[in-house]
Amino acid sequence: METLQKILETVDSFVWGPVMLVLLVGTGVFLTVKLRFRTWRNLGYALKSTLSKEARTKKRGTGDVSPFAALTTALAATIGTGNIVGVATAMVSGGPGALVWMEISALFGLTTKFSECMLAVKYRKVNEHGEMTGGPMYTMKRGFKNKKIGALLGFLFALFAVIASFGIGNMTQANSISSALNSTFSIPTWVTGVVVTILALVVIVGGIKTISKVSSVVVPVMAIFYLIGGIIVIIGNISNLPAGVVMIFKMAFSVKAVGGGLCGSITAAMMNAMHFGVARGCFSNEAGMGSAAITAASATTDNAVRQGYINMTGTFWDTIVVCTVTGLCIASSGALGTVNPATGELFIGAELTMEAFKTVLGEAGAVIVCIGIVLFAFSTILGWEYHGEKAFEYLFNSPKYNMVYRIVFSLIVYVGATTALDIVWDFSDIANALMAVPNLICLLVLSGEIKRDVEEFQKEIDG
Repeated sequence: METLQKILETVDSFVWGPVMLVLLVGTGVFLTVKLRFRTWRNLGYALKSTLSKEARTKKRGTGDVSPFAALTTALAATIGTGNIVGVATAMVSGGPGALVWMEISALFGLTTKFSECMLAVKYRKVNEHGEMTGGPMYTMKRGFKNKKIGALLGFLFALFAVIASFGIGNMTQANSISSALNSTFSIPTWVTGVVVTILALVVIVGGIKTISKVSSVVVPVMAIFYLIGGIIVIIGNISNLPAGVVMIFKMAFSVKAVGGGLCGSITAAMMNAMHFGVARGCFSNEAGMGSAAITAASATTDNAVRQGYINMTGTFWDTIVVCTVTGLCIASSGALGTVNPATGELFIGAELTMEAFKTVLGEAGAVIVCIGIVLFAFSTILGWEYHGEKAFEYLFNSPKYNMVYRIVFSLIVYVGATTALDIVWDFSDIANALMAVPNLICLLVLSGEIKRDVEEFQKEIDG
């Protein structure tokens, strides 16, 4: 078992190594420049469209759910433990400067997310149950001129997406929920496992319409709840905020390892900050993974570019808003680089975010973070079930087995909640990275088409 663990760790560090991070961010940079920064210039239009009343209706075009519901279901899968645990981990491993590299990768991730979602809507189809079905696998199969390469890449993407759905989208999330409730409220993990499995079954068996209904309520409520708590912590530590921000930027671009001040015992150099910031940023907002595109394909819309802009804001809300608030809470709290008296080790992950919230809110701060983890992780389970189900449907070329997948997926939640998970983390992390490779190849191959459609739609925006 230990040998397997070591092999997985080695593979994981390779697939998430410099080549992968350059490919992810590089594709975003290439597409952003190719589209003449349209995604940045039209961010205001995209946010306005997302928050409009029309986005909550199914008036315009065809689809299964409203544009807003498609976005919140995609956000359900991406706003997860990465926003609380991932940010804290990145700031310990890569120093506070990792936050800046998270933001930079997210800016270029806007274009990657836009492109994959836009293409998914363009190449979606209606299955035999009358539901919309789409995602990178259909884009590759239907959009590539070379049909054999398109079919092969589509198969690989769908296979890795199904594996990732059970790991990163299910077991690791269930484990985060049971660990948080156990450490904060001493609730046994098996009790949490039973309750979360039943809740997941109730929602998931209803399919995309039920999942999107729950997501369009839970996601905005949980995000606002967590953000209010975070902003109160930042205001409570406002006297430390300028020094915290200076430290973040100083450590993001310092060639030599620096530390001290609000970092406690942590020192880090720019390469470390860049590596952990980009890796955790991509892990959190999933831009370039292609997962959000599967949900985007279910949206009711008359234009693929319009829905691409709406779904693109997922990266903005996830990283530029939620991760930033977590990062500023940690940077201004003085908790970074401090030692847990109970274990004698540095606070990391969820514990670090809890310590940061406690500096202003006391024990209530730990409760807010705990509830945040539970809601964020549960919504990720729901969103990823839909991603995995559609990939599963693609592999079997039929939706008739979807109900089997829904039930098995829900039952696996119990396993995740009650089992130690180091191997699952590494395995699902690898599958997540491997999903991105065919997706990024697809975006680069179809970049000319993306540009053409964007320029055409621009006339409507400028109208």
